[in-house]
Order: sequence, then C-alpha cells, then structure tokens
Amino acid sequence: MKHLYIFLVGTLVAFNSFAQNTLSGNLTLLKGQTIRLVGFNGLGIYNIDSTQINEKGDFSLQFSDADLGMGYIAAADNKPYFVVLAKEQIQINGESLTATETVITIKGNENKLFITYAKEHVKREQALSAWEYLQKIYQGDAIFSSQKITQQSIAIEIQRIKKQDLDFLSNLPASAYVKWYLPLRKLISSVSSIAQYKTAEIPATISAFRKIDYADPRLYKSGLLRDAIESHYWLLENRGLPLDTIFKDMNVSTDFLLKRIGTNEKLFNEISKYLFDYFEKHSLFQPSEYLAIKALTQNSCTLNNDLAKQMESYRAMKIGNPAPDILFAGDVYNNGSPVKSPSRLSEIVANYKLVIFGASWCPSCTEEIAQLLPLYGKWKAKGIEVVFISLDTDKKAFRDFTSVLPFISSCDYKKWDTPAAKDYYVFASPSIFLLDNSGIIKFRPKSIAHLTALINSL
Repeated sequence: MKHLYIFLVGTLVAFNSFAQNTLSGNLTLLKGQTIRLVGFNGLGIYNIDSTQINEKGDFSLQFSDADLGMGYIAAADNKPYFVVLAKEQIQINGESLTATETVITIKGNENKLFITYAKEHVKREQALSAWEYLQKIYQGDAIFSSQKITQQSIAIEIQRIKKQDLDFLSNLPASAYVKWYLPLRKLISSVSSIAQYKTAEIPATISAFRKIDYADPRLYKSGLLRDAIESHYWLLENRGLPLDTIFKDMNVSTDFLLKRIGTNEKLFNEISKYLFDYFEKHSLFQPSEYLAIKALTQNSCTLNNDLAKQMESYRAMKIGNPAPDILFAGDVYNNGSPVKSPSRLSEIVANYKLVIFGASWCPSCTEEIAQLLPLYGKWKAKGIEVVFISLDTDKKAFRDFTSVLPFISSCDYKKWDTPAAKDYYVFASPSIFLLDNSGIIKFRPKSIAHLTALINSL
C-alpha cells in the first residue's frame, strides 16, 4: 500500500509538471490551415504546438507550464499574433490573425489586459506627440508665447495622459506576467522617440536599461531579450556624442549587463556572443575588445571554446601588441609569378604593412580586393605594403585569384589550419591588420573603406 501511495504521488507530481494549458478559438477565414503556437527561449524561438483549423474555423493548442511567458500564433503567412502564455485558459475569436481588429479575446484575463494596453497605449502616444508638438509651438513662437492659459491647458493634458498610462500599469495584478512585461516593452519601444524628440530623458532611459535583470527567467521567455540589448546600445551610440564618450558609456553598460547575468553560464555565453557579434557587425571595435577581455578574465562562468577563441583574438591581437611574424609557406606569388623572396613578413621593409587574410571562395574578399587595387599604387608611394594570406585549398583557384595582385600572396592550402591564421586568431574572411614598421598592430579595420579613412588620418 505504501508503494502504491508513493507511485500515485510521483505520478501526480509528474503530471502537474507537464500540465497542459489551452489556447483555443475560432478564425473563420483560416479554415483548413495549419496554425502554430511558438514560444521564446532567450534569443531564439521554438514550436510549442500546432494543429489544423477545422472546417468551422475552430482550433485548440496546448502549452505547458514550462512555456509560460510570451508567445505567438501564426498561420500559413507566418505573421505573428502575440499572446500571453499564462496559467489560464485562453480563447480568441475573429476572422484571421492578420486582421487583428477582428480578433477578440473571449477568455484569459492577462491576454485581455495585454490587448487593452497595447491598443490604448498607441492612442495615448499619438495624442502625446500631438500635444507635445503644440507645446513647443506655444512656448517657442512669439505669436503664441503670450497665451499662458492655453500653455497651461496643454501641460495639464500631457500630464493627464502620462498619468493615465502609468495608472493602468500600476493597477495591474501584482502576480500577472504583464505587470512585469508591459513596462519593459514600453521602455524598449520608447527608445527611438526619446533619441529624436525627448533627449532630456536619455540619461534616465539608459539608467533603466542598466537596471534590467538579464538573469530573470521572465525575460528569457519574453521575446524581448534581443530588443533590450539592441535598443540599449543603439541609444548609447546615437546620442551625437564623441566616440570616446560613447565607447566609455558602452563599456559601463557592458559591466552592468555582465554583472546582472551573474553565474548563469548558459545565459552568459548566449548574451556575450550576441553582444560581441552586435559590436562586430556595427564596427564598434573598442567595445568588442572591452567585452572580449572582460569575458575572458572573469571567473564566474566558463566560456565555450568557440566563443573563447573568437574573443581571444582581441586579447592576443590587441592594438598596440606586437603581431606574430608570418612565414610565407607553400606557393608565393607576386603579379601572378612565383617568388622566393621575401620569405617572411619581417623581411618586408615598409612604413606600414597591411596583412589581409582572405580566399577566392569568399565573396566579400573579392569585393574588398576590387576596392583595394585602385588604391594600392597611392598607398605604396606612402610606404604601405600589402600582403595577402590566402585561405584557399585549391591551387588553381589561388593562382587565378591572385594573378592580378601586385603584392605578395601566399597560400599553403590548409585553410583555417594555416599557421598564420592560427597565430592571428583569424575566424572570418576577410580579416585585416595594419602593422607599423616594427610589427606593432596599429589598426584592425573591417573593410577597405574603413581602412581608407584610417590611412587618410595617418
């Protein structure tokens, strides 16, 4: 009997952990179509459930407690209709997911609150924009500046609309997911407007982003993780301040972000990689370097090998560090003809040496080389020599690609395993390094256009 009791209790616990919640409804114009329920996991999405809408337009989708957070449903056109995956039965009726004005939430208190705020907030923001525009006119134009009563009325209405929005959020049930979600969504959506029209609010907005708890499980299931990171750093970048100031502020924000993650190793790797890639994509190389060194020297989490190797390039190949010498192994060409000398990078005498890692199979390399060739003669006259280290594996492809290059081109046909690529921590092509005559790394440009600006400033 005791064993039976234990079995029943264990079964009940297991059942509760996989308890199903239902999202059902009727969409009259989507009969026969497949509808999917999708959830969020950090920076990614995953399919929770799918079903075929019947001939009456009815459907029913299931989700478990592990899926709680935000999600969306989508039909054949893949246009999302967002829903709150709360511990409640959800029912919607309408024509289609794209005709959102026809969709009504019949059941689900959190979803009713979410929809109500989404609709009303948009209207309030539109009204605020109009009133704030009038406020500037009445305060700044001599024709209207004497109209004090009107100015006062405008100010009162602006404050009333703002209070109405805040009152809605503050009166939400304390246990509701939307109580946490909607203010964060509001913060993120306000960034563009604040950057353009409400610059006085920028410091407070940046402070709010720095207070985000990135280890909060609710954020991981919200679909807002990516937007929170990008909006934060976009705002830092687009304030019209000197680059040095922008970079310092980004580094401060990075410190806050990594501290908020704490010891969550999975999240640390996921967010660090995303932020690192974001910096690289936007040519924010100083913040990239800061993040890389910060992540590599912390002791709370272990970086995965691929990310650690990628970041190590900034520590080992930091601007100001001496670059490794390169032995020209395998085939070495200049102007399409084989050469035996120089045999290594250090034997080249020049004020600056531009080392480019690339390959014939790399479309970006072809574009960058095409931009470089018309400039080479002018650069060489200024004491800048170019060296191309190929990551090709095919001899003919290497010869054909480099036949028009008027500088040293070397290839040992080992691709990423070529010693030079490993010594320089090359993980992408093209990778470009500008060294001085002592072999010290001066710049790490990401393109010939970027390099051109740097060379013009030398």
